[in-house]
Amino acid sequence: MQYLHTMIRVSNLEETLHFFCDLLGMKEISRKSSEKGRFTLVFLATPDDEARARQDKAPMIELTYNWDPEEYSGGRNFGHLAYRVDDIYALCEHLQANGVTINRPPRDGHMAFIRTPDNISIELLQKGEALPPKEPWVSMENTGTW
Repeated sequence: MQYLHTMIRVSNLEETLHFFCDLLGMKEISRKSSEKGRFTLVFLATPDDEARARQDKAPMIELTYNWDPEEYSGGRNFGHLAYRVDDIYALCEHLQANGVTINRPPRDGHMAFIRTPDNISIELLQKGEALPPKEPWVSMENTGTW
């Protein structure tokens, strides 16, 4: 397992970029906007981690800016931790066998979401290419939120 990023939702992207980049000295690694999803993602890394972040896509902070105004309460602005895993199906099977709910099953062989006992959301991402879709994951519905 490899640590990838921590996602936080932000209400003012420019103000947040000023804080992280101008004041803390972090570097913008990548940016993606989605008209359909109405959001912008910005990935940042510390100067010491910049080369590794560009090569390995880790370790970083993911800033998620939702274009439609939203007031964040109850920790909603903190998104999730993300880890790259060797075999997403094997890990999800192991977790499920030990009583962990798979909130977003790895239907695509690439991504799943689970929660810690304290309801912190964790994103699991398949290392390398997505695995071929397989049951029971393909047919499994989402459970709760992540």
